[in-house]
Amino acid sequence: MEQIILVDENDNEIGFEEKIKAHEDGGKLHRAFSIFIFNSKGEMLIQQRASTKWDFADFWTNTCCSHPRKGEKLEDAIHRRLKEEFGFDTELKEVFSFVYKGSDGVTGLTEYEFDHVFIGTFNGEPKPDPEEIGDYKWITMEELKKDVKNHPEKYTPWFKIVLERFDKENQTK
Repeated sequence: MEQIILVDENDNEIGFEEKIKAHEDGGKLHRAFSIFIFNSKGEMLIQQRASTKWDFADFWTNTCCSHPRKGEKLEDAIHRRLKEEFGFDTELKEVFSFVYKGSDGVTGLTEYEFDHVFIGTFNGEPKPDPEEIGDYKWITMEELKKDVKNHPEKYTPWFKIVLERFDKENQTK
């Protein structure tokens, strides 16, 4: 089983845990990342998580998110995972990080993460892995904010937090 990095509230490494165990019993704080890809039209690439995902299955979320593995640098993990999920790579820039906790009402698993948020640009055709991604689309920020407001239950908890912060900080312009 894949081991991920446990951290304290300052993102200092304090140990390792099997990925699934880090999400059980209220979760253990661990390092994670969320990638937001935009095209030259200012649209965001979002995905619907595959129905086979063990938490937040079928929820809509940002382009890509995951965890660095034991012994893996964050910079390597973001590029590895973007290629695994969407079949492309691009330059990524970290814009902020935050800690959040969100539980899946269906499975009872908890995301308790020190999340590093990255943005990048891509104008090609994504090649999503169907085992990871159920669907995807490019969407304008205006359409996205409207849909999140009208249907918040369709979106992952971390995505809604980051989207609100993007809006406040005007990161997407």
